[in-house]
Amino acid sequence: MDEAEPPTDDPGPEAFVEYCRTQAALLSGRVQQMGEEADDLLDEIDAELAELRGELDDATSGTTSPPSTDDPDGTGPARTDATTDAAESTVSTVERKQTLVEAKQARMRAFNDLAGGYADLAEELADIGDGGDALERVVQFELDHDAPAYFPDRETLAETVAEGTGEDQPEEPDGDG
Repeated sequence: MDEAEPPTDDPGPEAFVEYCRTQAALLSGRVQQMGEEADDLLDEIDAELAELRGELDDATSGTTSPPSTDDPDGTGPARTDATTDAAESTVSTVERKQTLVEAKQARMRAFNDLAGGYADLAEELADIGDGGDALERVVQFELDHDAPAYFPDRETLAETVAEGTGEDQPEEPDGDG
């Protein structure tokens, strides 16, 4: 059996196009997951604020004048203090969750930007005829965009090439302390 082309160990540019598309899809999936997490946090914030509004409405309903410090059974000021403490606690919790949402949104933007970069690179690589050039472009792209940091459970081409050339990986300590 004669083959038109001899087998080669060097992948063609189409393999790198597919790699870039896969990376973009993985990043987009992660963005979707982070979006769902952010939505859940926003739902929790809404619920806590609604609960706080209800508690504040309950605390102020029926009150025509400020609670008296001369209240013989002491329930007036204690109730106000408890309501204030609960409100402050809820506000603190809401602020913490809002900070988490903002951080997730910033990460989502970064992941989206990288996914878009991979998609653009895939389009560019489709016009390259040499697998070696395609590999160099992908590795340079990943190094320029710190792509390995976005894939903690997956090795990027930049990491694979660095391991193959014996370069040190700054993200992973060598354990020689």
